[in-house]
Amino acid sequence: MTEQAIVKLAYLLGAVLLVFGLKLLSSPKTAARGNRLAALGMGIAILTAILEPMRDSYPNYFWIIGGMLLGAIIGWISAKKVQMTAMPQLVSIFNGFGGASAAMLAMIEITGLVGKSDVGIPMLAVILFTLFLGAVSFSGSILAYLKLDGKVKDSTLAIPGLQYINYAILLGIIIMIGYSLFNLPLNYSLMIALLVVSLIYGVSFVAPIGGADMPVVISLLNSFTGISAATAGII
Repeated sequence: MTEQAIVKLAYLLGAVLLVFGLKLLSSPKTAARGNRLAALGMGIAILTAILEPMRDSYPNYFWIIGGMLLGAIIGWISAKKVQMTAMPQLVSIFNGFGGASAAMLAMIEITGLVGKSDVGIPMLAVILFTLFLGAVSFSGSILAYLKLDGKVKDSTLAIPGLQYINYAILLGIIIMIGYSLFNLPLNYSLMIALLVVSLIYGVSFVAPIGGADMPVVISLLNSFTGISAATAGII
């Protein structure tokens, strides 16, 4: 087996473990095991990402290790300080950050593709899907946190006909993605618009759902983050 094949298998294993681990978070009985599997999958992905592509770029290790340490410290302190009754809010915020990471990666890839006409449509579709789903997971998770924490009341977001507005926004997103796939080179302004509209859709998607159903929504958003993390791995 070649080195490249081993690398691809490692990425695939990491993505599968991460998504499966996030799925297990939907039940209190399996949440602990899901956390361990997701952490193992992310650990495999991180190690592979560090060791494989940067054999000749050792200074970059300092940036990666520094970011990991900073994130670990912030996560540890946040988790130690939060009360158990507020754990859903913390999970929602952390989940949103995962979606934001996927969306940021997609935007970075898009920046490198602007002006190029020889972009593969399948890979571009993966990038745009990652951008959309990551942005929805981020903004939706933040609103879920605000609702759970009582910072935003359901009555504040009671907009007549919101369901139809959501349909219209989703249709607009599909049109923007379809246009971008078949009208190369990419229009960077359109990509920014896709990001902004996707963030708006994440908010409008969660807005009509009552606070009592937020744990269910968070579970769904966890799945969105898992899928966007997996497609980010494909990128």
